[in-house]
Amino acid sequence: MSAKDPTSVTPGDAPVDSQAILKKFDKESDHRTLTGIAGKFVAAFAICFSLFQLYTAVFGVFDAMIQRSIHLAFGLSLIYLLYPTSKKWSREKVHPLDALLSVLGAAAPLYIVGFYKTLVNRAGTATPLDIAVGILGILLVLEAARRVVGVPIVVIAVLFVVYAFAGPYIPGILAHRGADLETLVQHLFFTTEGVFGIPLGVSSTFIFLFILFGAYLEKTGLGQLFIDLANAVAGWAAGGPAKVAVLSSALMGTVSGSSVANVVGTGSFTIPMMKKLGYKPEFAGAVEATASTGGQLMPPIMGAAAFLMAEFTNIPYARIIGAAALPALLYYFGVWSGVHFEAKKLGLKGIPREELPKFKRIFLDRGHLIIPLVAIIYLLVAGFTPMKAALWAIILSIVSSWLRKSTRISFADIVKGLEAGARGALGIIAATACAGIIIGVVTLTGLGLKLGSTLVEAAGGNLILTLFFTMITSLILGMGVPTTANYVITSTITAPAVIMILTKQAGLGAGATIPASIILPAHMFAFYFGIIADVTPPVALAAFAGAGIAKANPMKTGVNASKLAIAAFLVPYIFVINPQMLLFNVQPLEMLWMLVTSLVGIVSVAAGVNAYLRAQMSLIERALFFVGGILLVTPGLVTDAIGLGLIALGYVLQTVKAKRALPA
Repeated sequence: MSAKDPTSVTPGDAPVDSQAILKKFDKESDHRTLTGIAGKFVAAFAICFSLFQLYTAVFGVFDAMIQRSIHLAFGLSLIYLLYPTSKKWSREKVHPLDALLSVLGAAAPLYIVGFYKTLVNRAGTATPLDIAVGILGILLVLEAARRVVGVPIVVIAVLFVVYAFAGPYIPGILAHRGADLETLVQHLFFTTEGVFGIPLGVSSTFIFLFILFGAYLEKTGLGQLFIDLANAVAGWAAGGPAKVAVLSSALMGTVSGSSVANVVGTGSFTIPMMKKLGYKPEFAGAVEATASTGGQLMPPIMGAAAFLMAEFTNIPYARIIGAAALPALLYYFGVWSGVHFEAKKLGLKGIPREELPKFKRIFLDRGHLIIPLVAIIYLLVAGFTPMKAALWAIILSIVSSWLRKSTRISFADIVKGLEAGARGALGIIAATACAGIIIGVVTLTGLGLKLGSTLVEAAGGNLILTLFFTMITSLILGMGVPTTANYVITSTITAPAVIMILTKQAGLGAGATIPASIILPAHMFAFYFGIIADVTPPVALAAFAGAGIAKANPMKTGVNASKLAIAAFLVPYIFVINPQMLLFNVQPLEMLWMLVTSLVGIVSVAAGVNAYLRAQMSLIERALFFVGGILLVTPGLVTDAIGLGLIALGYVLQTVKAKRALPA
């Protein structure tokens, strides 16, 4: 940065407490700050957790139930030590009740480890002690999720448990024979179908290592590097600070797993710049919220949901992140275009180049910090397992920091990285364990297919209507729920509806193998709308966090964010209707043409939504650009030809209007 700081605020602005905003909208950040013996114990315990995960990554994981039980025991114990029962309780010391719950949180899962052979030998025949431990474990998981993740996911899980008991009393298609207490507890806590199901399994292997990788990247200063690079590349352009927010958040999204954390991390820098430049507070907060939320859609990590998607769909991880690339690019291109047209409409300039960091100098000084990120993508594409790829990336993140003295991390930083990685995994552990309860009830009662049938029946078998109902359901289920749990819930409840109708349209009979070109679009559809709930009112946590930093109206910020995220509302419909966008059955030249037309289409849609291209648009011009853009984004020569024609007509009208507006 030059001597003049472009982030400085105007004299009338009061400083914003970004950490307070983060704690308000991100439950995972509202934890105790322990010192003394308690602080050292928690730090040592967290380091041991990371060392256990690294040990299993190097030497191989244990049997599924043992690996997941130890993982959950560490997680629950740390959660109860770090997150108080009540907001009113001290953040500086551990309450005795929380200390007791921490011990119980470790004991309940470790009961499975200690009596593993006995439990296996008498599978299906539980003792009263088994049932008591199971009930305790389930309650501890729900309470841990309440503390770290929030109330919404706990409410959903409890409703599912009630459904398991109430099946015989429910009329219609949702009825089932019901489950007694012993059956339900055994299913949820002593099998790999419930708490210890696939979500926690992925958390105990892949996800933890990627979170640890992210912790080391943060230690090396990669986040600041992304912000500085974004400033150098886009800070000078029209509406520069807003474009910096989009670009830096896209880069941060490659390694980050939280919309709200992204908003606070980059927004505390970019939002004051946007306001100073002339953007309204509601728009400034919306830009950062939309850009940060898109980070969950950006490969390779995708808020850790890509790992779960690979497990749920049996589609290779590298294939999933490859399929996600084009939709993510369209999302960010749409946000970038919306920002650009708003800047042009308001006549906003960028930051003078002399006040910005120089790209060449930044890259020469700190460009080596990107090596681990490039390496992990290469390793995944080359066929390494996610565990091995993450393990090598962690090593490379440390080694690459040593290439220059200015970025070198110390042994103390390496140890602190182990602690930070364990702390960062707690939200995922609570979310995946709690989501396992939901999945357990679904597998026990067959609710997934029942809900899918209900949605398809309500839509009268119409694909677009089914997608619309699925979208609404996913948006509701995604409110206030973090990415990983969000995907688990939406993929369990809403994806079956999309798969059901696509299978029917493809003419596949009962028992036929469902191709990946049906399964992946359905899961990606549910995933997209679960994520975009973070910027969709009435509960839009990322938008509300952005509004807090911008000192703006939260609801207006959410509305602006929804407009900027228009690509995320359109693209999922298109890749379900035509899976070519997810790289199914597409040739290289077709791919290139689809990329070009899709980008032009998204720009046109953004222009129509913002009512500006070269001049203010009339209603007819907006319709031409909006409809033409959607047709261009939809793969197909006929739709492309019609879309180009409509956009060309709109462009001619805009050009004539712009020339008339010029002074004589």
